[in-house]
Amino acid sequence: MKCSVIALLSLILFTAAVTNIQAQEPPEIVLVGDSTVTDDFGWGLGFANCLKGNATCLNLAAGGRSSKSYRDEGRWEKVLSKKPAIVLIQFGHNDQFDKGPDRAADAKTAFRDNLARYVDEAKQIGAKPVLITSMSRRIWDPSGKKINSNLTEYVEATIAVAKEKDVPLINLHELSIKLYEKFGKDACDGIGPPPEKGVPDITHLNANGSKLVGSIVARELRTLMPELEPYIR
Repeated sequence: MKCSVIALLSLILFTAAVTNIQAQEPPEIVLVGDSTVTDDFGWGLGFANCLKGNATCLNLAAGGRSSKSYRDEGRWEKVLSKKPAIVLIQFGHNDQFDKGPDRAADAKTAFRDNLARYVDEAKQIGAKPVLITSMSRRIWDPSGKKINSNLTEYVEATIAVAKEKDVPLINLHELSIKLYEKFGKDACDGIGPPPEKGVPDITHLNANGSKLVGSIVARELRTLMPELEPYIR
């Protein structure tokens, strides 16, 4: 009986999400996350430029935010109030413990709980949540040929929540690493912001990087949700 009730509730939530997408023609897509998702330093603008057919993208990502602080500051409430068709959610960079108690969230406990809550609440308003693993930092091994990511725990947690909640997942962490290693260390300088006081920015993107990574996100989203094909280049 319990399994039947859970299955029925899942079907109701899925139907509501699909109905919301169909009702919003063209659909509105909201981006949620940290600076690596923003228009200024992340892939947000590159993604938005891949939309067509009057589909809209509202970027509500904010630099320096974690899965904890984004909610604590009331930013998630604003997302829910928009009642979008689709919400793309990417956190991890600022959930690490060196970011301080106002932002830190343990990957195996609080971070997972935060993502699960985002997913549940998005479904409750009829939105379709899509989880995205953190775009990798460009930390190279001694050979200068391979990326040594320091975000693995948060990537694994995001994948686990997507599986548990049965929601679409874009593994941008894996895809960004493939992109960086294909380009090579020197060429990757051309997709990031200029060094600040001689220190290279190994996390964020410039306009070229946003175009590249944003197009990857758009491509993956179109594959995951074929109903969006008329709205994504």
